[in-house]
Amino acid sequence: MRGWWHERTLRGRLMVIGVGGLALGFLAGGLALAGVLGIVLQRSVDAEIDSTARQVATLAATDALPVPIPVPAGDQVQVVDAQGRVRAASADADPLVPMLAPDDLARLRAGAHLTIHSGGARTPGGQLRVAGVDVGTPGDPRTVIVGRSTVDTMRGLGLLRTQLLVLFPLLLLASGLVAWRVIGAALRPVEQLRRGAEEITGAGAGAASRLPVPAGHDEIHRLALTLNGMLDRLESARNRQREFVADAAHELRSPLASMRAQLEVAQRLAPGTDWSAVSDDLLTDTTRLSRLVDDLLLLARADAAAPPSRVEPVELTSLLAEVAVAPNVRVAVGDPVWTVGAPDELYRIVANLVDNAVRHARTGVEVATRRDGDRAVVTVTDDGPGIAPVDRERVFERFTRLDDSRTAETGGAGLGLAIVRELVRRHGGTVTLADANPSGDPDAPGPGLDALAAGPGLHALAAGPGLRVEVRLPAAEGS
Repeated sequence: MRGWWHERTLRGRLMVIGVGGLALGFLAGGLALAGVLGIVLQRSVDAEIDSTARQVATLAATDALPVPIPVPAGDQVQVVDAQGRVRAASADADPLVPMLAPDDLARLRAGAHLTIHSGGARTPGGQLRVAGVDVGTPGDPRTVIVGRSTVDTMRGLGLLRTQLLVLFPLLLLASGLVAWRVIGAALRPVEQLRRGAEEITGAGAGAASRLPVPAGHDEIHRLALTLNGMLDRLESARNRQREFVADAAHELRSPLASMRAQLEVAQRLAPGTDWSAVSDDLLTDTTRLSRLVDDLLLLARADAAAPPSRVEPVELTSLLAEVAVAPNVRVAVGDPVWTVGAPDELYRIVANLVDNAVRHARTGVEVATRRDGDRAVVTVTDDGPGIAPVDRERVFERFTRLDDSRTAETGGAGLGLAIVRELVRRHGGTVTLADANPSGDPDAPGPGLDALAAGPGLHALAAGPGLRVEVRLPAAEGS
């Protein structure tokens, strides 16, 4: 059954659910209607026979009962004494045999209404609805018994059931046809989305890659907008990946081409080749190639968006002192500042920032740490030329070199700051660039260690009098 259900189309399943629910509703409604109508008709009969019983009791109390007792057509009336003998009867009632057995008579005298078989009456067959009223004196108690046939009531209920059995299937069939059309119209936008997705899957790279958006503002409309937004993000990610692969291939090709050229030249020169110089050059290119591959692998792991696999408390001031070993790098000594993260990735963040600062500095670099609320702050500042505000976001993109004249040997592969941003994001932090010399005077001194310690935020890189970069990481408790 489960397999059959899942093999049906969504339209078919909705039809089964809708028509099945409608059939159950019709069945419950028909049963309720028949039950309520039966109760109403029975109460109507009870009220009528009670009225007849009271009228006959009034005549019996005055000893003015005619023979036979006049009653409405269809009613049967008997007046019985305490011994159960028939003292008077209507034309349709038996004048000798009581309608009720002694036990039923006792229940009738207690005020109950009874339904009995009319086999003992002159109109045998069927059922009688019976009511009674006590009359007479204490010395001669009597009971007026009034019965009415339920044949008409049962015939009416039977007619109703027959009509329902005929009408409900027709209503169910008509409702099913309407539901089939309505569900088809409601699912038509979904089918359009499916066809659009199929066309996108089979289309080439230059084809349109958007799903049709149906009119209106219902759930299908919102679904189409959401899916198109997802397609936009996927296309953007695919473009970034394509650009990344192209840039990586270009960067990898440069050292490989250099190595090949050196080997070809050395092979042609043969005995005249200085193999010691060739090996030094090859080792340099191999180191560049290895560093570039390591950077690419690190970025690939960062793109997985997974948190660091091994985290522990790291003291940032000691980390800065360990990384900033160049003679022109000055470390501001302050209170220990702790964060939680992967030590090797935090080391890479600081190392890349210091390396960028040293590469662009004119005279020196200053680095410092501080605690700012729940954030650990590291600031790196140099007195280099700085970065224009319009380029400060672009420098975090991969393989970006602002100075086109710089090569990989002089300016790196353009992955340093991209790695910094990805690793900082993995640790739940932020990295920003700011002016280190807001006055704009290129000869003005840098902000100095005191200004750095008082400045807002955590600076991952600060370049020269014109630029300062800030990175904020979550501070460890107790630091």
